[in-house]
Amino acid sequence: MKKTINSLLLCMTTFAMATLLLMCKKQDANSMKPLSDKSLVAAAAAPQIVTFVHPGVLNTQASLDLVGSQVNGGEAVRSAAYQKVLDYVNNNALPTKFWETVTVGSNGATTESKSQIRKDAILAYALALRWAKTGTATYAQQCIAILNGWSYTFKQYAVLSGSNQYQPSLEASWTTPSFVAAAEIIRYYKAFGQSAGWSDADINQFNNYLNLVKNNYINNTPAYNNNWNASAGYAKMAIGIFLNSTTVYQNGYNIITQHLPIIIKSDGTIPEYCDRNDCVHYQYSLTAFAYAAELANIQGDNSLWTFNSNLLSKGYDYMRKAYARTTSCTTCSTSSPVFPGTEVAYNYYKTANLQYLRELQDPLYVPNDRTFLGFTSYTHFNVPGL
Repeated sequence: MKKTINSLLLCMTTFAMATLLLMCKKQDANSMKPLSDKSLVAAAAAPQIVTFVHPGVLNTQASLDLVGSQVNGGEAVRSAAYQKVLDYVNNNALPTKFWETVTVGSNGATTESKSQIRKDAILAYALALRWAKTGTATYAQQCIAILNGWSYTFKQYAVLSGSNQYQPSLEASWTTPSFVAAAEIIRYYKAFGQSAGWSDADINQFNNYLNLVKNNYINNTPAYNNNWNASAGYAKMAIGIFLNSTTVYQNGYNIITQHLPIIIKSDGTIPEYCDRNDCVHYQYSLTAFAYAAELANIQGDNSLWTFNSNLLSKGYDYMRKAYARTTSCTTCSTSSPVFPGTEVAYNYYKTANLQYLRELQDPLYVPNDRTFLGFTSYTHFNVPGL
């Protein structure tokens, strides 16, 4: 009888260990799966939004009114920042063709189509800002031509041989919010009381474009627990605002709250900096988080700015240490690029560390790789209500 009981216990123990091992293997296999909408669990729930504020992607009617009037009135600091918008427009020609297939590569590999969609996303935004400031219909029509050109033409992404198969998800997470920021202004802003005149048919087609890149690419972002996921969360929040979809917006918010405490540790350390050993990738994460926090803030919710005891602010404190070369790796220096999310974060937190960082290259322009929209010294420096 005793032998029978011991045999039974041994079998039960063996079965339990095998089950645990199988679960661990399943967890490992799932750790690199794309972040589907259904798999996300928020670390903190955003307030339910009934009606979205428009324009609501980094700018509002009031903020655009203010900065435009300051430049038109000759205010020197704002005018110098606005010159960055003009520089971009003057240095980047309007597109004469668009691509059905955008071919992308990882680790810096580029193509003509990849370079153009990045350039055009920011150009559309710059033209929207120029129209909002001047009220000149030509700039609105140029912006609309870019938005329509891509939304009616684009069909798919392709990947260069040897590149990460998921690279399109990251590229879509970078370019889409910039197109959306432009589209929000063109659709909702009134420049000197006049609308831009974007047709309902064109807006519907732009909606189709957003759903295509969201469903086919952004939703397939792998669980890398780095800037890829931060960028995807920001992108989905922006898309949700334009589509007036609380579901898409909430899903993006969930991605952000999941990954903020993974990417930025409780003391502010960002392992991505030394792991990548460059001064760019961890700023992708900081910029995406700052822009996502601003989107929520415009919608009346400052929870991402204050999340986990101002964790994002601690991340920028770490960036300040990186530029002072007092971190465990010393890649950054005062001549390294300062990404434009820094200005947005400074406008909210007003810390000495963020002030130091933004002043290194004031007024801030756009990232050299055109991954995120810029001109934040024009749109955000000391702008109340944002």
